Amino acid sequence: MRAAVERVPGSRLLAYADGIRAVYADAFGVPPWLEGPEQAAAYLERLADDVRRPGFTAALALDGDTVAGWATAWTTPDVFPADRAYALVSAALGERRTADWLCGAREVDELAVSTAARGSGLGARLLHAVTEDRADGRCWLLTSAEAQDTCAFYERAAWTRAGHAGPGGSGLVTFLGPRHPARGLSAPPR
Repeated sequence: MRAAVERVPGSRLLAYADGIRAVYADAFGVPPWLEGPEQAAAYLERLADDVRRPGFTAALALDGDTVAGWATAWTTPDVFPADRAYALVSAALGERRTADWLCGAREVDELAVSTAARGSGLGARLLHAVTEDRADGRCWLLTSAEAQDTCAFYERAAWTRAGHAGPGGSGLVTFLGPRHPARGLSAPPR
């Protein structure tokens, strides 16, 4: 599959809600996420709010008219949030590194690729599409440490683990983008 990847405004991304819901259920319905149709529907509700975030950017991959994947990102606020999993990230990195490395940076929130498109390079193209224009290279993301294939994907894409957001490496892991100026400062996971 060679789906076309295009950066799109939030309104255009939302026009593909049914396809996004289907890919979300496909991508996140497996371990370690095990998210069902309810979570896919909840994601679409959250996405409708996310498109209004400062610095929101999105990339959409279409195979004809069928959604094969998408990625979303935005600018992390200067006051680091405490909702969702943000408190775990801050606890793992420490307040100073969190402020210096993540606040004001491009935060990749979601990246999903359909099962049919996996292994085609689509994930890397989507990731690049939502981060390439960040001149200072300050991009980051968070994923499940249990998602070994996902973590390996980010490492192959030259993203660097900045730390685990859980005891003994469990829970979540923060990655810094390939051009992030703090890449060499992040300690390898224990």
